[in-house]
Amino acid sequence: MTAKYWVTTGSTNPEAVVNPVAAACSEWGFVPDHVYLLGNPGVAGQLDRIQELIGVIVEAYGGDTPAIEYTELESETEFGAIVEHFEVAIEAARADDGEVVVDITPGRKFMSAIAFQAGIQFGADRVSYLYVDSASLFGRIYADLPRTGTTLYDFAEVFA
Repeated sequence: MTAKYWVTTGSTNPEAVVNPVAAACSEWGFVPDHVYLLGNPGVAGQLDRIQELIGVIVEAYGGDTPAIEYTELESETEFGAIVEHFEVAIEAARADDGEVVVDITPGRKFMSAIAFQAGIQFGADRVSYLYVDSASLFGRIYADLPRTGTTLYDFAEVFA
């Protein structure tokens, strides 16, 4: 079985981090074995909850609780460390002959921009973004969102 790697950033809104995982499990059958999560002081208070929810989601889709690798930034503007977070994760997936998704949904705009570029440049299999079409749906868990209110995009397809 091919190992599956999920690489993302933290957020003050746990749903922004975990809903794309649930969408990938549901829509793509992508149930991650390994999760690489980027944190900084601004999101530290949410990371335990995010890790717990990721475990619940993966187990609900038949997977084992994934190994979670955590990168902590001292400051959210450590741009080189942000790039390294994504590069290291993608390289680990490649060394494991695994499949890797970089999710750009959560986090600050510049973090998403870096994640996007890193995913494309370093050869992620998918660069995902979970689009939620109404602000009234923000803050809700994926299972409670109408499927017509979300779209899971793979930007790697755009560049293929």
